Amino acid sequence: MSVPAPVTSPTILVVEDDSIVRMLIVDVLEELDYKVLEAEGGEEALELLKATDCPIHLMMTDVSMQPMDGRELAKEARFLRPGLPILFASGYAESIDVPEGMNVIGKPFSIDQLRDKVKKILS
Repeated sequence: MSVPAPVTSPTILVVEDDSIVRMLIVDVLEELDYKVLEAEGGEEALELLKATDCPIHLMMTDVSMQPMDGRELAKEARFLRPGLPILFASGYAESIDVPEGMNVIGKPFSIDQLRDKVKKILS
């Protein structure tokens, strides 16, 4: 049984349409003491982003989702929350051009790679 993260922990919104992959990412981030919100897709993520009482310090999203892909979601997310750090996850990370202030991690990634990438973005 995991202990809830302290209130001071940064909150990460994980957007992934594959439920197994999403569960694994959430488990890893919670083990690293982050507070995690989950969304199955872009529309659900936007609802969480619109909730002004909900602090979100980083959004991690899959690039390839339907009907709204990760890039479209990132654009909408930045409209709602300018400056929100965004981390794209993709199996084609080396071929993705990401806008300034956004990062990418290649799938599959190790726990250490995810930890290091998230720490770097949030520092």
